[in-house]
Amino acid sequence: MSVNVNRSVSDQFYRYKMPRLIAKVEGKGNGIKTVIVNMVDVAKALNRFPFFGCELGAQTQFDTKNDRYIVNGSHEANKLQDMLDGFIKKFVLCAECDNPETDLHVNPKKQTIGTSCKACGYRGMLDTRHKLCTFILKNPPESTDSGSASAKKEKEKKNRKKDKENGSGSGEAGTQDSFNAPEAVDRDDDDEDWAEETTEEAQRRRMEEISDHAKNLTLSDDLEKPLEERVNLFYSFVKQKKESGTIDAADKEILAEAERLDVKAMGPLILSELLFDENIRDQIKKYKRHFLRFCHNNKKAQKYLMGGFECVVKLHQVQLLPRVAVILKDLYDADLLEEDVILSWAEKVSKKYVSKELAKEIHAKAAPFVKWLKEAEEESEGSEEEEEEDDENVEVVYSSSARELKVETVKPETPEKEEDDIDIDAI
Repeated sequence: MSVNVNRSVSDQFYRYKMPRLIAKVEGKGNGIKTVIVNMVDVAKALNRFPFFGCELGAQTQFDTKNDRYIVNGSHEANKLQDMLDGFIKKFVLCAECDNPETDLHVNPKKQTIGTSCKACGYRGMLDTRHKLCTFILKNPPESTDSGSASAKKEKEKKNRKKDKENGSGSGEAGTQDSFNAPEAVDRDDDDEDWAEETTEEAQRRRMEEISDHAKNLTLSDDLEKPLEERVNLFYSFVKQKKESGTIDAADKEILAEAERLDVKAMGPLILSELLFDENIRDQIKKYKRHFLRFCHNNKKAQKYLMGGFECVVKLHQVQLLPRVAVILKDLYDADLLEEDVILSWAEKVSKKYVSKELAKEIHAKAAPFVKWLKEAEEESEGSEEEEEEDDENVEVVYSSSARELKVETVKPETPEKEEDDIDIDAI
């Protein structure tokens, strides 16, 4: 079933049509994914390759062999169609005449994306603050000038052959060209580019070029390998980045590789082994961005980070075991570990990563920090209850140690004696 490219146009005779998106949900649990069955046909109709990953915050992959465009997670076809409408409005329709006969001109050096319309001649610039523009600028499609030139030469040969068959010479062909205005000749050339770039072969080539630039858009055979092999592949990738001296600026590449291999949650465990040693406190600051890409709002990844932390302590017991509490606070202050993840870890001694004896020692050393964390949580909960009971005579206090706002009732007449606070920085 076809729909209007510009769905705000209700005219059934509107000439610009595209197939309606067909989406199929596959798999279940963590492996659930949505396959857009006819993405190649949609891209061909738009002369663009739409991306849904930026809007959905999900990993996208393109299986060029089977023409399968895959978005991680379960997504309804109607929702994806609405997102496609937004993409079309931003990157396909002309800002002047609303026709979809436009080309994008990417200039990575100047960090600009221009647009030109074949229908009305409009030329303008896109707002590059859009996150998809950022991706396009970092991964521009390779120039297809050579392809266009060869196509034009081929067309010229065919025209000359046709002229000879019809009994007309080169002079007649030249005379015919002289009847066309320069603008019309240019328009014909542009139309030739447009026709060449909308062929299935050109569309496939463009998608393969983009996939070469962005590994996270490529579905490889690695996903068919067992988890252990995929973890080893990720380990080798990060190790190579470290040994080549490019690890500092490779945080996005590392995340993309983990997502490609479907080992994102385990990423912090591998990173801990390769990036942490006895100088872990300094390294937490240095590689905070790398770990945040995995741990932000991902409790499973944070649990693996706790496991990696235990492994590092095992390797450098003399230096790190006495400083377990302060290292945990560094991880907490860096927003790499959430409060409930730490408290959950503290409830049970596990021998998953280290021996039970060492795990008990680590928990014992962490006890002062865990106690402080619990008291900070109780204070916060108590403050909320007091606020509900009486909102008069209150004072808003910011506790830098607890990193949260607390509301405390002020009672100057009978001040209560506060319990001695633990100085966590003195641990």
